[in-house]
Formats: sequence, C-alpha cells, structure tokens
Amino acid sequence: MDNSGQTAFFAQMMHPSFYPHPVIAVDTRETHISKVFLTGDYVYKIKKPLNLEFLDFTTLENRRHFCLQELALNRRLSRNVYLDVVSITSHNGEYGIDGQGEIVEYEVKMRQLPENAAMTHLLRERKLGLADMINLSGILTDFYTRTDPDTRSTGPGAWETVVENCEENFRQMAPFSGQVLDDRVFQIIRAAVRSFLHRRKSLFDERVRGGKIRDCHGDLKTGHVYFTDDGIEIIDCIEFNERFRFQDIASDLAFLAMDMDFEGWSGMAGNLISDYIRRTMDSDIFVLLDFYKCYRAAVRCKINCIRIGEGGLANTEMAHLIAETRKYLELACQYAAQFTRPMLWVVCGLPASGKSAISGELAKIFGIQAFNSDVIRKRLFGAPHEIHLSLAPEASASLYSVDATALTYGRLLLLVQKEMEKGDSAILDATFSYARHRREAMRLAKDMDADIIFVECVLRDDLLKKRLLEREKTGSVSDARIRHFEYFKNRFEPLTGIPESMHVTVDTEASLDACVGKILVFKNQRGFAINPLP
Repeated sequence: MDNSGQTAFFAQMMHPSFYPHPVIAVDTRETHISKVFLTGDYVYKIKKPLNLEFLDFTTLENRRHFCLQELALNRRLSRNVYLDVVSITSHNGEYGIDGQGEIVEYEVKMRQLPENAAMTHLLRERKLGLADMINLSGILTDFYTRTDPDTRSTGPGAWETVVENCEENFRQMAPFSGQVLDDRVFQIIRAAVRSFLHRRKSLFDERVRGGKIRDCHGDLKTGHVYFTDDGIEIIDCIEFNERFRFQDIASDLAFLAMDMDFEGWSGMAGNLISDYIRRTMDSDIFVLLDFYKCYRAAVRCKINCIRIGEGGLANTEMAHLIAETRKYLELACQYAAQFTRPMLWVVCGLPASGKSAISGELAKIFGIQAFNSDVIRKRLFGAPHEIHLSLAPEASASLYSVDATALTYGRLLLLVQKEMEKGDSAILDATFSYARHRREAMRLAKDMDADIIFVECVLRDDLLKKRLLEREKTGSVSDARIRHFEYFKNRFEPLTGIPESMHVTVDTEASLDACVGKILVFKNQRGFAINPLP
C-alpha cells in the first residue's frame, strides 16, 4: 500500500462516527513518518508506508511489527498511555476499527494527553521550574540505570555507528543545501562534526567500555514529555531502528537539552543536565554535549527537510517549516562553533589551593594538555624538580625574580598558543597573582579566537596553611612553603577585572568531583541565543 491507499480510510477517520466510542470532533497531526488522529479521549497513530533508509514501513507486516514495538517500548516511560494495537478493516467499501473484513492497516491506540501538559507548552507559559527539572532528571536516571549497557564494540552506539548516523544525516540533508539550507553553514557543520569524530574517537570508545551506551528513548524532546496530574509521562520513543535507540546516554539527553535551547530555555536545560550528572557523576557528558546537540539539531533539520520534500503543505505551513528548519541549522552551527573553538582554561589561585588537582582532572576529562608554571619555570632554567629553591624575588639570579617570572609566563603562553594553533584547547596551571598576566592570557585568547575561562581556586587560610605544612613532609614541585604564605596572599591581586562570563570560583575544601562538576556546569550554562522564528 502507498500513501494514496491510506487516503481512502483517512477520509473516513475524520468523521466522529468512525470510532467505537463517543467522539465530538477529530483533529489530526502529521509527521514525516506518521499520521495521527486525535479524538478527545484517544489517539490513533498510523505509520506511513515509507522506506527512508533508516526505516522501512513499506509492508503491512512491517507496520504491524513496529506498532507492537512502539507499544512495548513506550510503556517503559509512561503509564496507561499506550493501550493497544488495533486493526483497520475493510468490508463492503466501509472501514472500521477491529471490524469484519480484510485488515488493511494497523494503528497504535493511545490515551490522549492534554496539550497544556506538554513540556513545550509549559516552557512557553513559564510554568516549569528547577523542581520539575530535578523530578525529570530522576525519572531519566532511573530509566537509564534500569536498561542494560550495550557493550558490543561494533554494535549500536559504537563510534562507527555514530559516524554512520551523522553521515546519513548529511546525505539526506544535502539535496536541500543551497535551497532550504544555507550551503556554507551546512558545509561548516559537516566539517566540524567529521573533525570532532576523527579527533575524539578514543572518547567514544571509552563511553562504550564504560557502559554508557544504553537502550534509550531515541527521540527525547519537549513535545514528547508531559507533566500531568498523574506524574511525568514520556512518549514516542524510537521503535523503528535500534541504531537510533541504542546510543550514548549523552546523545539522548542532548536531544532534550537542544530542544530546550531551541525554545530559549538554555538555563533550564543546564539544570536538567547538571542534576543528572550530580546523580551519576558522569561528567564526560559535558565534553560530548555540544557535539550531540549539534547532531540532534541536524536530525531535526533532516526530518523537516523530508517533510518539506513530501509536499502537500499549505503556503503558511511550508513557510513556517522552512523558517524552523533554518533555525535548527543555525543552532547546529553554533554548537559546532562551541565544540571546535579552542578553550583556554586559566586555573589560578594561591599556592596549595588545589590548582594542579583541578587542572589534572580537566586535562583528563577533555583530553588536553595542562601546563604547570612550577614545572615550566624549573625546566626553563635547568633546575631539578626535586630541589627546593628560594622564592626571593629581589635576587636578580633567582628563578622568582621579576624577569624570571615574566619569562616563565611568556613561555606558558607560547606553549598554549602552539596547542591552540593545532585547534586544541589547553590549561594554564599557575598562580596568576598579577592582573597583567591575566590580561596577557585574555589577549592571547582573543588573538587566537579562543574562548577563555578563569577558574579561581580558593580555600580558607587555615586549610591553605595546613596544606603548605604538609609539603614540608611530602615535597612538591612547587617551592611555596608555609613561611611564604603572607607574601603570596598580600601580592595576589583580586580577579575584579574578569567578566563574570569568564570567571568561576571553586572552594577546594569540597571534593575534587564537586569542584570539577561546578566548573563544567559553569561552562555548560553560559549559553547563547538564537533568533526567534518570524
């Protein structure tokens, strides 16, 4: 059966008398792969007889199979919503539900949820808050925890599958590039995605080994989440292709976060993601989030392009869909800029404030180089790391003279410049007591068209002194000791000239995980804006 074959019973399904229950009026929705009839109490969803490379609904048996799959899979995140798979029958030219005669189609019968309970509607009405995001995060955490990891190295969720999914997106978007889509922007996104996949393959492989590939929802967006009186209901998961459903949890969450960005609620999305990471300690999600948001925005572009290509839309509908598609493309481009643009991390603060521990963890998470001023200073002047040197800046021969310090910071900036010239981010691990050195770092970031974040590590004086005392026993590449405390504290110039969007303070009395979590949340929540639809 083709689309024209379904048209005959579609016409009858528009009449309230078609249904075996009271119906006052029938409304319809249409996506690129389905036709949906809303009757007030119940929804009937029919799959179009299409083959779109990533799905095959061309046979009646396939459509029945995937209706049953939809029923079973969606019951994981909803209660009493997915009711049954029913047939449409034909008898003497009349069609009916589960009636006499030949079965011509199958459909999923659902309880109709109130539109004003949809997350999209509630966001636009400003009726959701932090507590709602925490509740949603808890439900999703439980869901991902219940599902078994997919550890097949060549199965769904592996790096090769991510590459395949991205390339399929680009292949199906390409015919619309230069027409619906801006070709230059399309090319930028494609190049950025391919580069990230090539450079960060080890991270994707580690996600597989770490059990982060799960049987997910696959189509987690705001229009599929409902905050009802009975609780949160999540519907319409992917049932037609395991390649889209077995995926990194980061990709599933990124779809919802991207959709919230699209609606102008980046801060709320950040709250959701941050709470999930708080529950799971899965901080790698922050590293992958912009990439997967870009992928998901491209998915929405592709879906809209397919719908545009099908035709049958009124002029106003077509104009709106084209505008929406271009907005998704713009969003994907902004994500691409974020995950390809180098980041200069300046981890600063008094000696013993925990800078090196923070720097090391950030280096591990992002797979980048951290440059420590103590190591570079001694390497620059040929001093052994294990030898404790004088910090007297007044001695011209001292490694801590004004000239030697200027040379050390100059060398640090040169090293990170070389990293950024390769397109890589880098970390500066140094006290940065003086505002002039911070300005030099900011100038370098601007010259390299890099982003920059100052991570200021702070700690109570008594704890700083305790850590400095411990160095007398354990040793440290740093030459700072307890007797230097007042000297360092008095010369440290406050970070008053750093814009708030570039400056995060962490109290390192907290655990390393908590400190790094705060830093990653800060990076993720700085956000951006896109133009509203006309």
